[in-house]
Amino acid sequence: MFNRRHKLLALSGAVAALAITVPVANATDRSPGAAAEKSLAAMLDRQDAAVEKSLDELPGRRQDTAVRKSLRALVSEDGFPGALASLTDRNGRTRNYTAGVGNLKTGAKVPVDGQVRIASNTKMFTATVVLQLVGEGKIGLDTPVETYLPGLVRGEGIDGRNITVRQLLQHTSGLPDYDEEVVRDYLTKQRHRYFEPREVLGLALAKKALFAPGAGWSYSNTNYVLAGLLVQKVTGRPIGEEITDRIIERIGLRHTYWPGVGEQTIDGRHPHGYFATAPNTPYTDVTESDPSASWAAGQLIGTPSDLNRFLTALLDGKLLKPELLKEMQTTVEAPDLDTVGDGRYGLGLATFKLSCGGFAWTHGGNAPGYTTRNAVTADGRAATIAVTALPTTLPAAEHVEQALDTALCS
Repeated sequence: MFNRRHKLLALSGAVAALAITVPVANATDRSPGAAAEKSLAAMLDRQDAAVEKSLDELPGRRQDTAVRKSLRALVSEDGFPGALASLTDRNGRTRNYTAGVGNLKTGAKVPVDGQVRIASNTKMFTATVVLQLVGEGKIGLDTPVETYLPGLVRGEGIDGRNITVRQLLQHTSGLPDYDEEVVRDYLTKQRHRYFEPREVLGLALAKKALFAPGAGWSYSNTNYVLAGLLVQKVTGRPIGEEITDRIIERIGLRHTYWPGVGEQTIDGRHPHGYFATAPNTPYTDVTESDPSASWAAGQLIGTPSDLNRFLTALLDGKLLKPELLKEMQTTVEAPDLDTVGDGRYGLGLATFKLSCGGFAWTHGGNAPGYTTRNAVTADGRAATIAVTALPTTLPAAEHVEQALDTALCS
């Protein structure tokens, strides 16, 4: 649920089409001029279509049309209640889009650039803080976790003396995930439950190691819970505070924040989030829920445009020194990362290939009620999409991936 076997599904969006209104005859009009008026209306409709086609050739319009179409399809064909997206071009200009409804009960519109639970995108923030502390000489990337959290990481085939900080951030530690335990009976038992970080860590350590450290790759939220505990140990401050001070306030993310202990609501303008247990089953509104189970692996709330701003600032070197950004971008094969199987993962940052050539830097996040996908290209284009439910079918997940590719390649 919280991005085990993470799928990099990212941007789609929509912008209102240009509407040209013309007078047409009443359908019940049987006067002698009715046929002529209908003929005139048909001619004007053809002219409107021609105008729309020519407008599609204007800079940016073709992209808007493609993005709008893919975003609407996510709602009408894949059944997501609502979708919102933000695109930022290489010059920093941003366009925001919405589709569907923001509240199934009232029919309210999706708020433009509304706040959502950005889930595992939080891992990028946590990894950035760890790397900043590496730059300050407080953490060593290739130092065993045991150095900072003595005696904590123990289990069957699990020993913190053999797992490095790098392996945590890279998902090559072999540590099992705890996600199945915290989402089992989600609607009836887990939705409003508060979890302490060491509680979910205990759920993971009760399992057997997946492989020896460094011998494979497997996406595990456990790695980032440990990274959060590590940050708190060396700084003496909460991970949420460190993320806020070192990233959110530093680059001016005005609508991104770390929820307080026990906080279950979303502060700002936001679409409601929904959860279905299987395809073609009714949605349950899960907007109010406790995100503590994901903690340093996925607790943040933010907007699509803020995610674009963060990714752009990160890749522009505004948060990390060049040598540390290079470490973050040094990737390993991650065959379960996306549906195509060509994804690669660095230190809290991943890549996927674009159909138009090259690749994009990304992460994405899943939480009950919200799916976010985002990416930034080498030339500085950024895109984020959020849909207000988790995919319940593989095709729906693939369509969000395709929407991201459309947004960045059209």
